[in-house]
Amino acid sequence: MARPRQHAPDALHAQVMHACDEWLAQQSIHGLSLRALAREVGCAPSTLLKLYGSFNVLLQYVNVETLARLQSTITSLSSDEPEPWLRALANAYWRFAEKDCYRWQLLFDHPLAQEGELDQRQSQLIEALFTQVETSLKQYQPLLDDAEARRLGRTLWGSVHGLVQLGLNERLGYWQGHQLKVDELLDQLLSTVLAGLRNREQSE
Repeated sequence: MARPRQHAPDALHAQVMHACDEWLAQQSIHGLSLRALAREVGCAPSTLLKLYGSFNVLLQYVNVETLARLQSTITSLSSDEPEPWLRALANAYWRFAEKDCYRWQLLFDHPLAQEGELDQRQSQLIEALFTQVETSLKQYQPLLDDAEARRLGRTLWGSVHGLVQLGLNERLGYWQGHQLKVDELLDQLLSTVLAGLRNREQSE
């Protein structure tokens, strides 16, 4: 039997991430295995086990890459004004999940890393997202203190995430025979939240 080709760790990791990317572009992760990935990149399964420790850790690397892609998408948003930026952010999140639905699904179906470098990297990416949302909310309504902005940022993002999840699963329902659209509901959500923040200024 021919021996598997030798790979430098960085090069092998890049090949594995590319193979996962191609898989997730077409189907969910559920049918993928360490053995199938090893066959795809031309190495033995034991080589991948030596590199990652387990298939679960390998998938955590995929999730960190997904978070980095999402962060890059958010960074590319152009508006500096808080209201259009928040609206663009919500819609960018929806488009990201819609375009890469299997990769996005893995991000929430698979446990995040709990320790080590991966935990640190994913925590930094997640916190950066929330910090941007909180900063934008405080720009929109300067009366918000840090704790309020933190709670509202997570409440708002949880609502956005819920609409995106329901939209991907086609569970938003119908109105007058037409399926409700995620982008329209996101726009209504942001209008409601931002109107509430404006009214706060009038009441104080």
